Amino acid sequence: MNIFDPHCHMISRVTDDYERMALCGIRAIVEPAFWLGEPRKHAGTYYDYFDHICNFERQRAAQYLIDHYATIAVNPRESNHVELRNQVLKEMPKWLSRPSVVAVGEIGFDDLTAAEDESIRKQFEIARQANLPVLVHTPHVNKLQGTIRTIEIIRDLKFPVEKVILDHNTEETIAVAKDSGCWCGHTIYPVTKLSPERAVNILEKYGLEKMLINSSCDWGPSDPLMVPKTVLEMRRRGFSDEEIAKVVWENPIAFFKQSGRLSNELLASELK
Repeated sequence: MNIFDPHCHMISRVTDDYERMALCGIRAIVEPAFWLGEPRKHAGTYYDYFDHICNFERQRAAQYLIDHYATIAVNPRESNHVELRNQVLKEMPKWLSRPSVVAVGEIGFDDLTAAEDESIRKQFEIARQANLPVLVHTPHVNKLQGTIRTIEIIRDLKFPVEKVILDHNTEETIAVAKDSGCWCGHTIYPVTKLSPERAVNILEKYGLEKMLINSSCDWGPSDPLMVPKTVLEMRRRGFSDEEIAKVVWENPIAFFKQSGRLSNELLASELK
């Protein structure tokens, strides 16, 4: 079965991970810009990072026949460094025109500060100008409150909900996220987010429309094969191959093709 993992931080993975992902049927991935662990102190550090995920990671993935795409943003955790953030946002459109960039993201709340609110609004407007969809990070703490506030911003800005993924949903947030009309992402992450079992519980309860699952594999205790492992759990629960393909292949393609930048091969496979 073909798999599209819509949220992988491959800068933190070894090349062997690409091989293992390819062997498990992962044919396409999206790498969102994120926090690297150590707060960045210079605008140039962002620019080199943006180049890395647009260029080098795309080349590494191609060695294993995986289509690699990226999203570009100032992440929530670093949005509170206002002067640096604004400097980066001014230059960010240069990367949004890259052919492998399929969205603005990940943006959102971390500590639910006024500076984060301002950053979210600025980046939604940048996405509107670039005609790109948006990938939203729902916060680790005060998750429901942060999700609700994000939805309020989307409505206030009149940004089209069909061009937004609210990611990292859990049982706490999925009802409001689903009701918003946005696409809903679910991260299968061994420690701090969802297990395959919990994710499939959500799919059973809320259905498959506009639902995506991802590994968000990064520096922490994570696994780039969590989407294939969730596919196995879906099979155990009796989901058909067509239903599974909708979640792990058709839905990611349907969302990110709004960028106009997915390969012709991916778009052709969606029509089969």
